[in-house]
This record gives sequence, structure tokens and C-alpha cells, in this order.
Amino acid sequence: MVEVRSQPEPKCPIRPGDACSLCLPGASGPQDCGLVYLVMSDPELRERLHDIRLASI
Repeated sequence: MVEVRSQPEPKCPIRPGDACSLCLPGASGPQDCGLVYLVMSDPELRERLHDIRLASI
């Protein structure tokens, strides 16, 4: 019997609840997405994203 495993679907850290749609050319997931890098490296944007996540709970 062969066990079939599905690949985990990466989630977009910028759009809570959404899967990574590879919206930036050349990105293979959140780990090398330029938008994710920019947001996470900017303290103000990172704090704003945190606030958005808390509000959506």
C-alpha cells in the first residue's frame, strides 16, 4: 500500500488566513518573498500587521 502525502500549503504572513499565492515573480513561498521581507524588516509595518492580526481574532 502506497501512502500519499500532500504538500503543506504555505500561508501568507501578510494576508492572515490566505495561502501564499506567489504574487511576486520569482518567489517560491513566504521565505523568499520580497513583500514579506519588507514588511517584517520595517518596525512600523510589522507592528501594524500585528495590530491587524489581533483585530481579526
